[in-house]
Amino acid sequence: MAKTGNSLDQSTFDKLRRLYIIGFSTIAISVILSQVLIHTHLRDQESDSTVINIAGKQRMLSQKLTKEIVLLLADNNTPNQIILKDKIKKTLRLWQLSHNALQKGNDSLGLPRTNSLEIRKKFKNLNPVFDTITAASQAIINKIESNSAVSLKFYSNDIERVRANEANFLKLMDAIVNQYDLEADAKVLWLRNLELWLTALTLFILLGEFIFIFWPAAKSVKSVLANLLIAEKRAKKMAFDADKLSVSKEKSIKELRAFSSVIDDTLLFARIAPSGSVIHMGNKFSKLFQFSNFNNFTMFWTLLSVKENEQVLIENLIFKYKKTGWQGEVQTTTNSNNTIWLEMSIIPYNPTDEKSELIIIASEITERKLAQLEIERLIKESFEEKMSQQKIISSKIIENQEKEQNRIAKDVHDGIGQMLTGLKYNLESIDIKNIKKTTEKIEHLKVLTTNIIKGVRTATFNLTPPELSDHGIVPAIVKLTYELGRLTDKEIVFVNRTKFNQRLDALAEINIYRITQEAINNAIKYAESTHILVSMAHSETMLSLVIDDNGKGFDQKKIRHIKTGDGGMGMTFMKERINYIGGRMFLTSKEGEGTRLTLNIPIKTSKPL
Repeated sequence: MAKTGNSLDQSTFDKLRRLYIIGFSTIAISVILSQVLIHTHLRDQESDSTVINIAGKQRMLSQKLTKEIVLLLADNNTPNQIILKDKIKKTLRLWQLSHNALQKGNDSLGLPRTNSLEIRKKFKNLNPVFDTITAASQAIINKIESNSAVSLKFYSNDIERVRANEANFLKLMDAIVNQYDLEADAKVLWLRNLELWLTALTLFILLGEFIFIFWPAAKSVKSVLANLLIAEKRAKKMAFDADKLSVSKEKSIKELRAFSSVIDDTLLFARIAPSGSVIHMGNKFSKLFQFSNFNNFTMFWTLLSVKENEQVLIENLIFKYKKTGWQGEVQTTTNSNNTIWLEMSIIPYNPTDEKSELIIIASEITERKLAQLEIERLIKESFEEKMSQQKIISSKIIENQEKEQNRIAKDVHDGIGQMLTGLKYNLESIDIKNIKKTTEKIEHLKVLTTNIIKGVRTATFNLTPPELSDHGIVPAIVKLTYELGRLTDKEIVFVNRTKFNQRLDALAEINIYRITQEAINNAIKYAESTHILVSMAHSETMLSLVIDDNGKGFDQKKIRHIKTGDGGMGMTFMKERINYIGGRMFLTSKEGEGTRLTLNIPIKTSKPL
């Protein structure tokens, strides 16, 4: 160090320069030497993959040559033999070229001119086999070229020679390929060991340089610099601190100005006093609500809306949450009478201990809010429409129930009631003294009693058949199809395809029964069907019931949507029943081709009959 303490001594710099030159030169020499050795070895290995590839290809070519020669035996057609001869000639030429290149080298194929002693020995064993196959193949080619119509027997011996030597060639060639592969692996292993030795050498050199060069140099520099830094630190401390404070202050001011500018231009931003008067209003806020002039007495809510109720709401929010903060949606109205929805946040802020403000940050959500309100309106309308439709369906159901009850009462009164009255009068009019008339009346009473029993059975059958509650849905449908077929003279057949015999929930059974009853009655009354097939099938989780008829059918496109109340209340009731038990119903019909009704009902709880 110089006496002034301002710079390092020149001898110190010279010493450090010499040490670093020696250290880095040693590292550079070791790196260059390792790279030269590695690249030299890699250059020797560049052709290894090509050699192995071509050697392996020789096996394929020998098999291809043998296959093409053997094909001559299978085809006596002269033009085909000439084509095969050309293929054999081409394959033989390529096979010979590769065989010679593997032994003597070939620049165009990228093959070296030297082989190991072991490889040369193996090729020495292979060459007689190769020459035999080559001679036989060339003889076949020459015979075909000299006389294309020559008989197969003239070169059958040559073909046999090729076939006899092919296996031996493949065996010897496999040994050569394996030897090439072993030699390539040995080269890779040698290179790997070389890299390990070079890495160890480099690390040893670095360790030596660290111990004898860098560590002593670092200690020397550290000692010299320590004194220099102490002196400079004392001299510059006050100036550095002053500059640091000045730069920090200037940076903070710039960042604050940039931040304020960004907020003003990109956010709906404002600062207001706790009383509600505007302190600052961002540019985007001003443009949105179309105002430019305000003073310290301008209230924030008067700038956001021209409607008194909206102003009162905003004013109440500010005074209520000026200490705790608030976030929510606010509706405002501009001077041009445009409605604007804001998602607004009120944030308490204390710039100093004695001063407090409120920061207003908002984002415009008018489009989103209007869309939300529209969705709510549509949902409400849809709900009201569904309720109205449900009321219509319910009233129709009640009306039909009343009609059904009136019909049953009328049937009982007009049918069974009158027959009972007639039975009563006939019983009272019996004169046991008149044996002949008594006998006639008893016979008439028997017929009348039979009709009464039949009427009672029909009425009870139309209400709830005892088979349904006693034995389940399958016996009930069997009874239903039998009775309706007998009473209407229609061909109504029931088929249980999967032998379903489980009991379902009572509500599910009665609804399935009523839908089936309604579908069969519709087929009889309106479709004018003569044949009706009711088929049932099931899986572990689903029961399927299909009602097919050969009636006149109908055009489904002409039936209006069910929610309008059109299309027949029978269909409405069936849909209501299947929905009630969680099932699905599908209707398919064409004019003149009959109708198919399919019911799919989930099997939730069941027990064997």
